Amino acid sequence: MPIDNNIMGWDDVIENDGQEFVVLPEGDYTFTVSNFERGRFPGSAKIPPCNKATLTLNIDNDQGVATARVDLILYRTLEWKIASFFRCIGQKKHGEKVVMDWNKVVGARGRAHIKPRDYTDKNGAERQTNDVDRFLDYDPSVAFTPVANDPDLPWGNGGF
Repeated sequence: MPIDNNIMGWDDVIENDGQEFVVLPEGDYTFTVSNFERGRFPGSAKIPPCNKATLTLNIDNDQGVATARVDLILYRTLEWKIASFFRCIGQKKHGEKVVMDWNKVVGARGRAHIKPRDYTDKNGAERQTNDVDRFLDYDPSVAFTPVANDPDLPWGNGGF
């Protein structure tokens, strides 16, 4: 089992205050998938309970790294959104049938149109977040460009 250097001891020194959440202006951005979680969609008026994939996208920009989270609900009427994601990261072509390879999602790069969205948090405060409006078709020039020194990616710091 690999050693996890992120585990802290009770008496460790702390200094990282975190970074301010970056809300991006609307536009097209290159992202790297930094996390993938399997989960369950609880159901709604139109969709029964079913599986969902929650993706965290890291987006490099002038203000640092912004994040966006997107749920891909595994339900046939939403298959188009899943297909557009897999096309975006180069795992699918238009009209092609493929088995979704979730093992190759973390670290994958693609482009998406991002829009800020207003919401009210659980304390009643007005906030903004980055929403994926749509995934853009595969661009080989961004797909294999490594992101150096991103500790959230599996290959760690500068493994290229």
